[in-house]
Amino acid sequence: MGWKGPDPYEGKRSEVSLGVSFSQRLAVWLGTGCGLGLVAPCAPGTWGSLPGVALACLFAAWVPWVWQIPLCLCLTLLAVPVCTQCERALCKKDDGRITADEWMLYPIATIGLPLMDCLWLIPATFVVIRILDILKLPPARQIQYLPEGWGIVADDFASQLYALAASWGLYWGYEWMIG
Repeated sequence: MGWKGPDPYEGKRSEVSLGVSFSQRLAVWLGTGCGLGLVAPCAPGTWGSLPGVALACLFAAWVPWVWQIPLCLCLTLLAVPVCTQCERALCKKDDGRITADEWMLYPIATIGLPLMDCLWLIPATFVVIRILDILKLPPARQIQYLPEGWGIVADDFASQLYALAASWGLYWGYEWMIG
């Protein structure tokens, strides 16, 4: 489901275990979801999304929704170089252990949602986000082939926008049913 082109890192040794700079180690640590993508027994993208849940809850609790939008855009742009550096260090195109795209973009799918007032939204949005990230509805599948961090982040950005619409649909549906 990931990269289908020739691997530009074919035959290169991963730099993670080598004496690399602090910035490269930091990029790998951030890029793998605080290391969760490296140690996850399975489904590293799902495990690596967990810091994003905490981030989304912080946004919901402390940041007005109008400020969530520019913050999410900043995190998206920051995720590109983090994913690029992590991919280079791990020497594998679109490595599944890279989860910065999951956790740094996670709050996009919860913009404006009252997560702290409707706690059921936290697991519901998590499931929606993971399903849509795995399905990669168009154009997500097509744009994942952009180079380096751009491709890693772009497909998740598109999937998060779908998840935002679906999560709001769930919330409105729930409100309509109980209202």
